[in-house]
Amino acid sequence: METTFAKRSIHVGRNIQKFRLLRDKSQGDIAADLENILHKPVSQQFISDLENKETIEDDELLKQIAEILKVEPEVLRNMDLDTAINIISNTFTNNQFAGYTVNNNPVFNPLDKLIELFEKEKAELKAEIERLKKAKN
Repeated sequence: METTFAKRSIHVGRNIQKFRLLRDKSQGDIAADLENILHKPVSQQFISDLENKETIEDDELLKQIAEILKVEPEVLRNMDLDTAINIISNTFTNNQFAGYTVNNNPVFNPLDKLIELFEKEKAELKAEIERLKKAKN
């Protein structure tokens, strides 16, 4: 079966950047973490340069960065997130996914659930107050 997607090259640097952003880390944070592993100075500019590289030949460096980002090095080497997002966005609709209906309209009123929660908490607090009063006497 032939796919309709053209084979795109994987940009390892962009994958590093995407996972860095997903982990809510700055380039400086990654540089500091890498500096602790390598025991030598690493600059923010070095991380920026890495993120601009399409390929990273140094397997050990890629392994260390993957460890910092908490992913496998193979994910950084092989993942094409843009294509994955494109496939998902083109195949998922609001009302149907793989033959199953997705109900976006709840059958309950969220405000009623919130009031129910507050009533339950109120009853629990009253019971706790009564228990403390009895324990005091």
